[in-house]
Amino acid sequence: MSDECIFCKIAAGEVPVEKIYENDNFFSMLDRNQSHKGHSLVISKNHFDNTLELPSTLGSELIDCIKKTTLKLMKEYESGGFNLVCNNFGIAGQVVSHFHVHIFPRKKGDGVRIYE
Repeated sequence: MSDECIFCKIAAGEVPVEKIYENDNFFSMLDRNQSHKGHSLVISKNHFDNTLELPSTLGSELIDCIKKTTLKLMKEYESGGFNLVCNNFGIAGQVVSHFHVHIFPRKKGDGVRIYE
């Protein structure tokens, strides 16, 4: 755990959040700075700076958390699809240096632009 990392503090229960889903190694929550309704994050409970540090052995749990979170979001926000975005390193837009994946529920004509 990094003393300064907000995601480590959330994972440790020091900062309360309403979780959408969690398993042994990941949890999901709504992004506090949503670009649009339903914008959520899947976050590793242990600190890994980015995807390259994430052990491959956690792949099935990561997919489990992404799938279960996305299914709940699609139902709740009546979306017809979704985008997954994982920014790695500052040059690629990563703001918090702790592994996380953004989920964007999508609706036709929502006007959301994911790419620059």
